Amino acid sequence: MDDLYDPFLKLCYLIYIISFLTLISSTEDKITATTSISGDKTVVSAGGGNFELGFFKPGTSSNFYIGIWYKKISLHTVVWVANRDGPITDKNSFELTLLNGNLVLKEVSNRPNSVPIWSTKLKPTTRKSVEAVLLDSGNLVLRDGPNGSEPLWQSFDHPSDTWLPGGKIEYNKKTKQSQQLTAWKNVDDPSPGLFTLEIVPDTKSYVIMWNKTKQYWTSGEWNQEQQIFSLVPEMRLNFIYNFSYVDNENESYFTFDVYNPSVISRFVMDTSGQIKTMTWLEDTQQWNLFWTEPKQQCQVYAYCGAFGSCTLNSLPSCSCLKGFVPKSSNDWELNDYSAGCIRKTNLGCGILNSEKKDRFFVYNEVSLPENGHSVVATNSEECQLACLSNCTCNAYSYDTSGCSLWFGKLFNFQQLSVGDPTGKTLYLRLSASEFPSKSKKNLIIGIVVGLVALILCILGLYLVRRRMQKARSAESNNPVEGSLIAFGYKELQTATKNFSEKLGGGGFGSVFKGILPDSSVIAVKKLESFSQGEKQFRTEVSTIGTIQHVNLVRLRGFCSEGAKKLLVYDFMQNGSLDYHLFPDKSHATLDWPKRYQIALGTARGLAYLHEKCRDCIIHCDIKPENILLDSEFRPRVADFGLAKLVGRDFSRVLTTMRGTRGYLAPEWISGVAITAKADIFSYGMVLFELLSGHRNIEQTGDGVVKFFPTWAATIIAQEGDIMTVLDPRLEGNADPVQVVNICKLACWCIQDNEHHRPSMGQVVQILEGVLEVNMPPIPRSVQVFVDNDDSVMFYTESSSGISSTTRDSSSIHSS
Repeated sequence: MDDLYDPFLKLCYLIYIISFLTLISSTEDKITATTSISGDKTVVSAGGGNFELGFFKPGTSSNFYIGIWYKKISLHTVVWVANRDGPITDKNSFELTLLNGNLVLKEVSNRPNSVPIWSTKLKPTTRKSVEAVLLDSGNLVLRDGPNGSEPLWQSFDHPSDTWLPGGKIEYNKKTKQSQQLTAWKNVDDPSPGLFTLEIVPDTKSYVIMWNKTKQYWTSGEWNQEQQIFSLVPEMRLNFIYNFSYVDNENESYFTFDVYNPSVISRFVMDTSGQIKTMTWLEDTQQWNLFWTEPKQQCQVYAYCGAFGSCTLNSLPSCSCLKGFVPKSSNDWELNDYSAGCIRKTNLGCGILNSEKKDRFFVYNEVSLPENGHSVVATNSEECQLACLSNCTCNAYSYDTSGCSLWFGKLFNFQQLSVGDPTGKTLYLRLSASEFPSKSKKNLIIGIVVGLVALILCILGLYLVRRRMQKARSAESNNPVEGSLIAFGYKELQTATKNFSEKLGGGGFGSVFKGILPDSSVIAVKKLESFSQGEKQFRTEVSTIGTIQHVNLVRLRGFCSEGAKKLLVYDFMQNGSLDYHLFPDKSHATLDWPKRYQIALGTARGLAYLHEKCRDCIIHCDIKPENILLDSEFRPRVADFGLAKLVGRDFSRVLTTMRGTRGYLAPEWISGVAITAKADIFSYGMVLFELLSGHRNIEQTGDGVVKFFPTWAATIIAQEGDIMTVLDPRLEGNADPVQVVNICKLACWCIQDNEHHRPSMGQVVQILEGVLEVNMPPIPRSVQVFVDNDDSVMFYTESSSGISSTTRDSSSIHSS
């Protein structure tokens, strides 16, 4: 009997355990009338288990909030917060529960007359069937039982800073209210910050607002036919998100989803004041930035707060103006600059005729703050006096357009780069104590004069001694700025055997092979017609010397002796790409894996120059001759710093560069300001040459001009056999998917409108397989041939740059 009894008990116990686990699993995605969340308890979305709801503590904060975050990724990323304005300090003393048909966050003690910290604020009901369910889309839904047809309330209607796929940002025509994405205050504080994104229904567009009063970015109107915003042309290259617009009698809204459901993606109104779209990369365990607006941090209105200065390509971007300090140092450490800066010393208002009167600090090459007030003044002195006469005036500016005064707080001040033609001069009002007194100033001047005299004497003695040692100094290498070496001219002359073995040349000079005493092989570039000053040249060289990337040729050192300016690089064993690619220079065939490796490596190098350096570096002369190959045929972009080095001489080089046939973007000819997108165009032309193994422009013996991109674009447009554009020497030995992608990508890169071209970062992602590339429109310059077989586009060389040639059999056009 005991033998029968024991198995029976075990069976009952097993049934109990299974029933208990079933009960738990059936409620783990929801909150019902009998369940709640408190402490470490959470609910996980049913289906895929993508999201989790519970208490969380942001950053280094000691406060707790109810939120929703991604369950399956390693980096804790919150997408929705309930009690943004009502943090709690003890997650065990509060619970998220259902009360009178509402989801509420309240104290567990349930004291009489206690007010919930947060609530869904629906009309009270006694129904016990109401439940809160976390869906696998990240949407928290309050419904009347499992079969409730319409949500009573949902978190998608009350977004915080994140817009998830399937959600919407709407304008309610009945209540006349817009939904908003509102940035967190900072990484430790999810309370609503100053930056919001909302819809403008009349124009079918989105805008970003500062403090809900100042618009500083707009998407432009929605184009239903092209499915893009008019001022976001890069949406043509959007391969991840599918946006749509809905307009009916009750509401108008935008929504989006992802083409690939396996992609984890989010759209965020960031604390930086920029909207960002990001996708999760499992391999790197981090969020990958796909798109952001505004592009530059300093385009965000008042990002640095009152009396703060924003500087491009500087980290941190914000600093206080002279005479000011951060109002909240703790917030600044969290990259929250919204509180701005305050004066260290109050102004001496009303004091006009003594050393104690307020004075002005001069800021040159700045973007002036907004809301300046024009006043009548015939000169700068009158303008200054007008400011001093008003206690609320904090700054003035005077130029050919007249006198402007700024009263109260200064917002949106920006320090521009040296030489920026849009730069203005601002005179900032400060207390006299911020400046040295006259007596102290005179003492300082006397000390400085004495020091200068002493330095001149020492310098004179040094120059005499230097002249005596000049012959010997050329025999030694002098390290400059870390690993850079200052070579002597005679040393490089010896290393190159008097510059006898020429490797190549271009608009900036000729390159020669050399061997140093330690047997290391170098490439020496002699810069021709170069008039830059010694100090400026060394400064620029030092800057370029710090730029290191596996796909950029390393600068080892330089020589600067008077007019003799030379750069010393690592020697690349396999020379330049053109030598291995074009049949007139090489009899060997570069196989497809190497060509793809060269395309990807070159893109990575350019992406580093465009997007990772402190200052964006535009190469300005991308072509096979400037893509060098090491012993493993890995590409190294060369001459990437020469456009920066040339500086004011660049207009002279521009004529020479126009002789580089077939790689120049149309904007070079139109005379508009050149951006990094000019490099994208040149890179696209190189991609076509990697495909074909020939120059893009070739003239046959019978006088016919062939323009390869025209043929390739035609094949793409007609959805023909892309493999026919491949170099015949490869005999079809190439990955068809890679060939198609590169051909499409090349067409995107040579779009006439630079805004339609991808960024180099997107190019890298496409070649790495992270992004898909869709069918490109045929560029206008190429479309000419598609519409009329007698027309082709090409550049011809002339002493003055680009010219156009016309034949009887074919009409040749310049862009």
